[in-house]
Amino acid sequence: MTVLRPGSSADDLGVFFAPWHADVARSAGDLAAAWTPSAEDERAATIDAVQRLAAAGLLSYCVPQAYGGADVGRPDELDTRALTLIREALGWADGLLDTAFAMQGLGSYPITLAGTDDQKARYLPGVMAGRRLGAFALTEPSAGSDVASMACHARREGDEYVIDGEKTFISNAGCAGQYVLFATVDPSLGRKGISAFVVEPDDEGLVVEPLEVIAPHPIGRLIFRQCRIPASRRLGEEGTGFKLAMRTLDVFRTTVGGAALGMGRRALDEGLSRATTRHQFGKPIIEQQQIAAYLADSATDLDAARLLVFRAAHARDTENRRVSGEVAMGKLFATEAAQRIIDRAVQIHGGLGVTRGVAVERLYREIRALRIYEGTSEIQRVVISAGLRKRLG
Repeated sequence: MTVLRPGSSADDLGVFFAPWHADVARSAGDLAAAWTPSAEDERAATIDAVQRLAAAGLLSYCVPQAYGGADVGRPDELDTRALTLIREALGWADGLLDTAFAMQGLGSYPITLAGTDDQKARYLPGVMAGRRLGAFALTEPSAGSDVASMACHARREGDEYVIDGEKTFISNAGCAGQYVLFATVDPSLGRKGISAFVVEPDDEGLVVEPLEVIAPHPIGRLIFRQCRIPASRRLGEEGTGFKLAMRTLDVFRTTVGGAALGMGRRALDEGLSRATTRHQFGKPIIEQQQIAAYLADSATDLDAARLLVFRAAHARDTENRRVSGEVAMGKLFATEAAQRIIDRAVQIHGGLGVTRGVAVERLYREIRALRIYEGTSEIQRVVISAGLRKRLG
């Protein structure tokens, strides 16, 4: 049986990387290659995954060096290329492992950007050590892509805020140590009325309801019923929450492409292994022209996606400008390409490909959400087209 292992893209796309990125890719690849989930229960498995990510030193890349994180050459910044390389390796291994890593970044970066010294000291060390799981609570039942229409409301009463409303599809719901919550303090102001807060799981008035999705991981609804939190848990000034959410997504949207690369690479690896070991009509099925074409198309999709994703990550890290167009292209192409690669791999496996427990069957379920979260493929096309219109003046 062929032994599969995640590749090190920092070696073969060196134009986008510094020498130290190869060590990041290898560390993440080592964890991915040895990965086996510790429990069937997704919450227990997520908690264990976060602790193993911390032990491998990978969570240090979720926090800037100035606050105890990894040295990436810019003390106050995260390195998008390192985060994307890590997610590429983790996506190759397991979608739950990848999500566990991503949420430590999403659930802490707003605190890094806008938190007080006390807030950073309270939350960031636990994130890096794997003691606190993060969560990013932005989406609502009627406010997904249209963030400015959110209805979750935070009302100031003396030294407290009283929160009412609902968030949905929140990863790590029920096991997070803190939820970075976005709520409006003045709906009439639209996006300018949105503020950010840190909610803790024991806050009175918070109810968590789990959701079941096609690729199991801890996800659910957060329901706020007269939930009172200290005003000292607001992040930044009132009305700055929308900008804070967008600054966070600017970094982590690129890394979604990295996760898609890992899933696509795993599917290509599995498809190639199956095509060379499965015999029909007296020869390996890779000698069938259509199977060879599937593999050729998948390899081309994967390489094109990796070039777009790491171009965006490199531009975000090294160029002093907005790179929304490059990021949108990378996420759009990588997630859609990974869906195609995985679909071909399932087809190459035949009936085995839809059997529970086979890698390509798991990938088929895991990839679907990446075309939706942190900006749907449709929204990425809107972003790209808006950039095209600007060229016309």
